[in-house]
Amino acid sequence: MSATTQYVRYRDDIEVIQPDEEHIIRQIVESMGRVNRKVYDRHRHAIRDAHAKSHGIVTGTLEVYDGLPAHLRQGVFAVPRRYPVIVRFSTAPGDIHSDSIPAPRGMAIKMLDVPGPKLLEGQETASTQDWLLVNHPTLPFGDIQRYLKLQAALEKHADDSETVLKIASSLAQGAHKALQAVGLDYPKGEILGAGFTHILGETFHSMAAVRYGEYIAKLSAAPLSANVRALTGQAIESDQHSALRDLVVAFFSGETAEYELRVQLCTDLERMPVEDASVKWPEEASPHQPVARLVLPPQDAYSAARQVYGDDILSFTPWHTVAAHRPLGSIMRVRKAAYERSSLYRHTMNQQPRIEPASLDEVPQ
Repeated sequence: MSATTQYVRYRDDIEVIQPDEEHIIRQIVESMGRVNRKVYDRHRHAIRDAHAKSHGIVTGTLEVYDGLPAHLRQGVFAVPRRYPVIVRFSTAPGDIHSDSIPAPRGMAIKMLDVPGPKLLEGQETASTQDWLLVNHPTLPFGDIQRYLKLQAALEKHADDSETVLKIASSLAQGAHKALQAVGLDYPKGEILGAGFTHILGETFHSMAAVRYGEYIAKLSAAPLSANVRALTGQAIESDQHSALRDLVVAFFSGETAEYELRVQLCTDLERMPVEDASVKWPEEASPHQPVARLVLPPQDAYSAARQVYGDDILSFTPWHTVAAHRPLGSIMRVRKAAYERSSLYRHTMNQQPRIEPASLDEVPQ
């Protein structure tokens, strides 16, 4: 971008509370809780009500680039330094399905050694910071009114595993007729995540906006090293239940993955809205700009102890953040209540402590 580009400055009034928002959020969270309890009864084990199935829990470093321009030197990216990180790869449904069912994929990043108070109540003094990314730049059900309709459909069919699988698959493939059959109006042209492709070759996005210090942004993590770029779009031949885990474990048994963290700064609130996460911010108005490199070296990505640590003990939420990266928009506001309720239920039912790690030494091998 030109040195004269005008980026929208963050203001406390940048968000607009939606009509009847508190009631809608309560309805969404209560519905998610009811579905989560049904899933618990099936498995006799509490799992996340979103991104329940993990495919790898890995450690590494996030290296903030030196020489960034002033508009990119914001928040945790203000100075060049290395942060230890924990990364969890996952798929989006709140149940454990076969990897042969297309579903959006996720990358959750937990940075360590992050100074400053955090926004999440009860975690203010933690030294960690979370980023939650999905392999699609937008969320088609991008405001709480539309998201309530999606959640209502998922709850209605919670006992009908075949229909739930069809919904998950349709979201990933943009199958409009299948979604309309369960009462969902899906924006044409939208596809939430690829089908049968290698998870490590995906580009992951925050989908919704966050504060970026003095500005407003969306974040993404794109394949950087040649070996990871080579996996982009690579078809998966296996129909195994845990094909993605097997791919992740095989890769990290001997290779290093590198991704580039990028930010897309808001230049126009009309074209790049905060309250509707279904709108793709045009890159011609503001391209993604690199700010850091994520390096994940060879390791055992899914040992038994590491799987329990990542799935039962750790929590990831966009609200576990410093104020400089406050989540923005109605979808982010509903996530605050939803993620906390889910975490509390999961840790209580599994009798596991919720731990924010102080060191990578706490991550099991």
